[in-house]
Amino acid sequence: MAHKKPHLPEKICPICQRPFSWRKKWQRDWSEVKYCSERCKRQGKKPSVLA
Repeated sequence: MAHKKPHLPEKICPICQRPFSWRKKWQRDWSEVKYCSERCKRQGKKPSVLA
């Protein structure tokens, strides 16, 4: 039988609009986490250019 994790807090990434869950590495600064990944974080810092 698989071990189920308890319900973890979730946020929505402002770049990709996907939900992401709390991770242990974010334990101390969960309130400041905005992006689901480094990729989205890099995209968020660039000014969006619409061609």
